[in-house]
Amino acid sequence: MHQQVLAQSRSASASSFWRDEALPFIESRTVEDGRRVCYARHSHETFSIGLIDSGASTYINGEYQCRVEAGTLVLMNPGDVHACNPIQTQPWAYRMLYVDTGWLSELQDDLGMGGAGFRCFAPIMTRDPLLQAGFHRFHTVLIDDNADLLQKGAAAVSFFSLLHERLGLEANAPVSDLKLQRAAEYIADHYQRSLKLDEISAMAGVSPSSLIRAFKKQFGMTPHAYLTNRRVQFARAELRRGRPIADVALDAGFADQAHLQRAFKQLLAATPGHYRTGSRNVRHDTRQVSSK
Repeated sequence: MHQQVLAQSRSASASSFWRDEALPFIESRTVEDGRRVCYARHSHETFSIGLIDSGASTYINGEYQCRVEAGTLVLMNPGDVHACNPIQTQPWAYRMLYVDTGWLSELQDDLGMGGAGFRCFAPIMTRDPLLQAGFHRFHTVLIDDNADLLQKGAAAVSFFSLLHERLGLEANAPVSDLKLQRAAEYIADHYQRSLKLDEISAMAGVSPSSLIRAFKKQFGMTPHAYLTNRRVQFARAELRRGRPIADVALDAGFADQAHLQRAFKQLLAATPGHYRTGSRNVRHDTRQVSSK
């Protein structure tokens, strides 16, 4: 069972950190009141990227200094001396991601970039609307207690692949249908337990970033969506047998009944309880008709 940690600052409304021991390559910080969180110039060993959610601040990166406002994504390569601080007493808020360079280097290799080790980003900021939306989607999934490891891992690969794509970097070669079929079969055979993206991609012999894009193109859904659908279909069959919802949820691979409830309703437009009761009524009515 993986453990998530949410570390609050002295003032919970000012700043909080998120990390998960099962996802050691990434950490997040959310600052809701940037006027109360100020920095001296510093650098990180990690790659850092953040989204300004509201307000404005002064952004310093090396010799460069400018004003950044809501909607701006700021990027800091490992070793970049930087600081982001409020403009006088103006309010501002932001979210930051700190990413292990080893993990990101492997992704860059998967994306077909030449070289060895981490390849630095040239831009230090962007207002690309697709990257803004992608950051928000990824961060929402990352800190969601209801999202499983496969979903979080896939979201990480998707966002950072998008980041490289939008900056004009090279994409992967095509993935064979055989490898995609192996990945789908592996999910179908192991859906009742927690699965990681790296596990599936290693078994299929394809990189995580390639798997996500090719899998969705081939099957019309991401590996995580494919996993969730398989679990829901199993639950549907078990509920028709009249089994308790809580037992079915655990056997299907969901963390608890609430997780099953959300997925079931999303895919089948009915709650598990309604589906189970409704199925009984249909069978009962059928017997009445056939006996006349």
